[in-house]
Parts: sequence; structure tokens; C-alpha cells
Amino acid sequence: MKLEEFGVVIEANGNLAKVKAARHGDCENCGACPGDNAIMMDVQNTISAKPGQRVAFVVHNTSMVIAAFVVYILPIVAAVAGTAVGWFIANELGLPLAPFQVGGGIIGFCLSLIIVKLYDKTMKKDTKSLPVITKIFS
Repeated sequence: MKLEEFGVVIEANGNLAKVKAARHGDCENCGACPGDNAIMMDVQNTISAKPGQRVAFVVHNTSMVIAAFVVYILPIVAAVAGTAVGWFIANELGLPLAPFQVGGGIIGFCLSLIIVKLYDKTMKKDTKSLPVITKIFS
């Protein structure tokens, strides 16, 4: 499934372009992107759009779902797994459970943040996962 968005090319550099696009309803309360009503996105520029041109581009939902999982779900799963490991270690050593569970949860959560950061770096280098310009309007 694909989501078509519209924006204006700000900068073009080979097969990549920076596009300023209006925020949609899903972005309204997030605040992760700069600006009040617009976001800047790197997109694939396979049709040689020039700066100032209004374009349509396609965002693949699979990329968005995977990114959402890594950013939102993975830290929760890692914290729960860390808590379980802490419980197991405390049980094996015959020590109080709570400190090991809390510590394990914190360690699991912190490790997941490292994974999120590595995923972010990887995705910035992977141009195949970027949205693609499909039409030029002006």
C-alpha cells in the first residue's frame, strides 16, 4: 500500500531531493519534525524534478510500519524482556526480585535505544526506502 503526498522541491542533488511537504493528520500532534505546518523530507528524484517545482511523491507504508515498530514497540518489548531476565537471574541467585527486575528492564530499554539509533543511521543511508517522486505539477 502506498500513500501519495504533495510538496515543493527545495533542493535537488542527483537522484535525491529535499521536499517540503505539508503535514498530514497523522503528524499533527507528534512534533518530531521541524516547522509548524511543514516537514522536510529526503526523497528519490528519479524524474529529475528541479527546485521550486510542485511534486507528488509516494511513501511506502511498509517502511512506515517497520519504523513505527522499531521506534515504539521494540523498546517496550526489550524492557519487558529485560525484566524477565532480571527475574530469572534473581531467582537463580536467591536474591530479592525487585531490584533485578527494575535493573533488567532499564538495561533492556537502554539497549533498545541503541538499536533504534543504529536503525536510524542505517535507514538514512538506504535510499531504496525513501519516498519516490512520481509526478511534477509545475
